[in-house]
Amino acid sequence: MSVTTRRPGRDIPHLVAVRARDSGPGGLSAADLPLPRIGTSLGIAVGVAASLAPGLLPRTAGAQAILTGLLVAGALGVAAALGWALRRCGVGTDRQSGRAAVAIAVAVALTAATWRAGHWQNGLRSAMGIAPIDPWYWARCAFGAAVLAGALVTVGRPARRLLGALRTGRTVAGAVAVALVGWFVLAPGIVDWRMTTYAAANAAFDPVAPPRIPAPHSGSAESEVDWAGLGRQGRRFVGGAQDGPIRVYVGVDSAPDPRARVALAIRELERSGGFTRGNIVVAVPTGSGWIDGNAVTGFAERFGDDAAVVGVQYAYTPSWVSFVFGRDQAVTAARELFTAIEERIATMTPRPRLFVYGQSLGAYGGSGIFADEADQDRRTCAVLWAGPPANRALRAGATVLANSSDPVVHWSPALLWRAPALTGVRHDAPLPRWLPVLSFLQTTADLLGALDAPAGHGHRYGTDQGTALGDCGAPVDEQG
Repeated sequence: MSVTTRRPGRDIPHLVAVRARDSGPGGLSAADLPLPRIGTSLGIAVGVAASLAPGLLPRTAGAQAILTGLLVAGALGVAAALGWALRRCGVGTDRQSGRAAVAIAVAVALTAATWRAGHWQNGLRSAMGIAPIDPWYWARCAFGAAVLAGALVTVGRPARRLLGALRTGRTVAGAVAVALVGWFVLAPGIVDWRMTTYAAANAAFDPVAPPRIPAPHSGSAESEVDWAGLGRQGRRFVGGAQDGPIRVYVGVDSAPDPRARVALAIRELERSGGFTRGNIVVAVPTGSGWIDGNAVTGFAERFGDDAAVVGVQYAYTPSWVSFVFGRDQAVTAARELFTAIEERIATMTPRPRLFVYGQSLGAYGGSGIFADEADQDRRTCAVLWAGPPANRALRAGATVLANSSDPVVHWSPALLWRAPALTGVRHDAPLPRWLPVLSFLQTTADLLGALDAPAGHGHRYGTDQGTALGDCGAPVDEQG
């Protein structure tokens, strides 16, 4: 028997040649292509498709990239968790056959979704008088989304490895422990940190706000309300005072508690001569304390200088934070201020006409003043609600301004499982069909740019907030 000894180096060219013949002209077989796992492909498809679902407002490439990156990272996390659970149950998930077919199907589906999203974006832009998306829009979206999703997935890999190393019982116990630590330790810490940030933003001085305010208005030298105590939004409100209504504003830092702020507002109305004007408008601020200057311009067009506009700040958090966690503050502050003014003018002759105006969370708080529509009509000359959250407001006898493109009008947790109530809205742009979960995600993303829309769209209602205010006993035309 003869034995042939082969030296390792001599067989390598032969093996390479055989592999090259088997792989075709390119030198690689289909199995050698670096295709993603099926779960990864499906996760990317779900995340991208969800981010490209029709929204209410035009979106910049940067905003779209952030939304897509977040949703893709989240979908990949869910896909990884499902894969882990299936493997624990003995179900194989890493099949090489079928990866190519799924990847091709995903590529085709996402190409179609991108084309449809571009068509929708251009439809919104056309309705709002904005230039269409440029040729590089989707390239910037894809790059930004890939970077963000990649960074989030990279950060999440250690947790995934730890999860894979644990047994089922330990995994459940670990998840419970993490949830408890997050709820009782991390969440309160984050809330305290954010509240500190909001307080600092409220106290910050805006360089464009004038340091000197004319005598009748709050924050002037004669006022009991200190310029610093007005807060950032209060300084903006009174800082725009020229001719027109008297502007009275009391900030969160102007007095120690809500009742003291209301009492200070009454004294400010007395001092400034607000009670001698023929019209008093109770302006309920948003969660941050903002009163839209366009509304006051509208009041000036409507009443001239025969009016006083008064507002009391109840919080300094963004409206969505106040709406989710402290909406009752808006109702309480609005009710106490209105009642105090109502009682004061009840003894006056002649009696000023009393109006209420509120935008966004201010509309919610203003509606909470009254028991029902009859109570509202009996106690006021007229009211106006602009962009009411979830389109909920006392509508009978009121002027309601609500754009169909305003995400504030659409948004509520119930949007997850049911279509929004859009009775009486003005259809100013194409309206997407409601889709469970997806409409909630898209509307939540649109909230961040609600005030960036052109005038008359989104959450921007302009001077109509003042000029469209109804009159005593006169029929009110509700903006559709």
